Amino acid sequence: MSTESFTRVPAQRNASAQGAPVALDHHVAQVLDKANRRSQTYGVSVHDEPDYSSPSRGQMSSAMDENRFLFQHAAPIMETLYGQIANTHSMVLLTSAQGMVLHSLGDNDFLEKASRVALVPGMDWSEKTKGTNAIGTALSEEEAITVHGNQHYMSANQALTCSCSPIFDPHGQVIGALDVTGDHRSYHQHTLALVRMSAQLIENHMFADSFPKAVRLHFHSRPEFLGTLVEGIAVFSPDGRFISANRSAQFQLGLSHHALKAHTFSSLFNLPMSALFELFSGSASTPRQLGMHNGVSVWCRTEIKPAGPWAPPSLAPVLRDGSPAASTPPARAASPAAESRCKPHLSSLQYLDTGDAQIASVIQKLRRVVDRDIPVMVLGETGTGKDLLAQAIHNDSSRARQPFVPVNCASIPESLIEAELFGYEEGAFTGARKKGSVGKIVQAHGGTLFLDEIGDMPKHLQARLLRVLQERKVSPLGASKEVEVDVTVICATHKNIKDMIARGEFREDLYYRLNGLVVRLPALRERTDFEVVVRKVLKSLCDSEQRIEISPEVMSLLASYHWPGNLRQLHNLLRTASVMVGDHGTIDAEHLPDDFLEELRIGDSAPLAIEATVIHSATSVASGGEDDAPDSARLHDVTLNAMAQMLRTHKGNVSAAAKALGVSRNTIYRKKNLLPPDLLN
Repeated sequence: MSTESFTRVPAQRNASAQGAPVALDHHVAQVLDKANRRSQTYGVSVHDEPDYSSPSRGQMSSAMDENRFLFQHAAPIMETLYGQIANTHSMVLLTSAQGMVLHSLGDNDFLEKASRVALVPGMDWSEKTKGTNAIGTALSEEEAITVHGNQHYMSANQALTCSCSPIFDPHGQVIGALDVTGDHRSYHQHTLALVRMSAQLIENHMFADSFPKAVRLHFHSRPEFLGTLVEGIAVFSPDGRFISANRSAQFQLGLSHHALKAHTFSSLFNLPMSALFELFSGSASTPRQLGMHNGVSVWCRTEIKPAGPWAPPSLAPVLRDGSPAASTPPARAASPAAESRCKPHLSSLQYLDTGDAQIASVIQKLRRVVDRDIPVMVLGETGTGKDLLAQAIHNDSSRARQPFVPVNCASIPESLIEAELFGYEEGAFTGARKKGSVGKIVQAHGGTLFLDEIGDMPKHLQARLLRVLQERKVSPLGASKEVEVDVTVICATHKNIKDMIARGEFREDLYYRLNGLVVRLPALRERTDFEVVVRKVLKSLCDSEQRIEISPEVMSLLASYHWPGNLRQLHNLLRTASVMVGDHGTIDAEHLPDDFLEELRIGDSAPLAIEATVIHSATSVASGGEDDAPDSARLHDVTLNAMAQMLRTHKGNVSAAAKALGVSRNTIYRKKNLLPPDLLN
């Protein structure tokens, strides 16, 4: 490649659509010159033809899985951005941090033109393959840039004008890029500013769904800019350690993300964390002034997000003051979906959609009934995430700014559940608190009441609950008057309520009042998105600086297990493993709990021949089968046929089938996937 390659792009000017020159400032000229030199180093030729070789389906699927967090937050912003540039012979693209195109939206005529230069999902647009171009150069330089016409290194791309901005994740690392590409004759000087703003919206959305249990400070020198795109957002641990900050916060503080890591809340705002909580102990909605380390005064508000033991960040309740969740008045509770000012299209239900068809079907049904005053009943085994789904429904509703109040009917002693639910007046019973208690139902006024394990509610309280739901009034214990309430009710159970009704253990009229829409969450072992779920749970357990991976061997072990405790069990196991492996490590079998490995070992210990002998004996008794000793292939067939027979006999109950065959449940689960579907029918 000759040096002339670098001089073919004018150093300061380039032709626009009308032939008039487009000013090229000194910094951009330097960036393009560096990019051209890198392109030469990579061996890219000016006359290279577009590469149309598409990635395999598996590669594209893997890329989408790796970038699911980015895609979920970027997709709605891309829709909005495309709405602003529609019918301008342009397209919007999202890429990975490596430059692979993940998603595109555009005018049909231009999409066809873009396909001729391989500007389609799955293609690599890094500088290493395409030379100087907006996507690859923005990612290399980690700054927004427009590459116009013959500023592109490859001649094939010089009919394009591309404006691209890198997207930074909540930890300050480049996670991808947002690009608008159009015909070079349709160049508009304001496109790059629009792309920059859209990228920042994506970053703020990702920021809003990260950092559970962290104190979040929103600030700006002008109070009217709080809650807008330009507000600074900095996140601290409850003891004041700096965790992260968005780009606007870095600009206002005058420090890079890396430099901020050496600071604390006190060193940045000249105030101890305890004083911040005290400052906002009154009205959480009123901005307060703070002085920054650089002498600039800013207006701010604060919020803290305590997450559940395995709740993803987007589903954690938000408390806008510093008090614990249990003692915070319900009027202060709000969801991240409500707190993110620019988040109308991003839903918490979408966060739970991780690729499994059964989960996707449940989410589709729920979206249709949100805000329709239709009660929802969620069925599923213990630990399948019924509480997370309930929180997600609330977050997607118009009640998202109001309280979400969960009540686990199985965890509250029967003697206390009436007082917990309905509240009581002072002196209503021995041991009652002074000034009484408002009760969970009243706490949920205006918001959502989640009754978990509704099947465990005592029979004598079911009639009182039914009356509350019908009349929208609560009568606290010892009170002389009723309190009006407005709540949406979601309930969940792992029990068969219809069987309980038949046994007289559950009121039929209450059941039909609660089950407007019934959905079932599949068990973890039934889901097809297992690896995605594992990585998402692990990520939720890691601190901001941790990077923990899972070895292929361990992932295979996890996938072969039957998970009787479902997501809750998975969370606990990964939490232990992440502690054992430490920072920047890979989870291997040695980091897994001994009891888990023992259960796996027991499940795998019986040789196939022994299993087959036991199973074949049981089958022979049932069907009068022959007693001839089969070979290994015959033994395998007998094993599978016997398992299928027992599963049919026991209507799919794995525990009962395993007991009848004299083998472990894990053996059944492990081999169940080998059974042809017709054998189970």
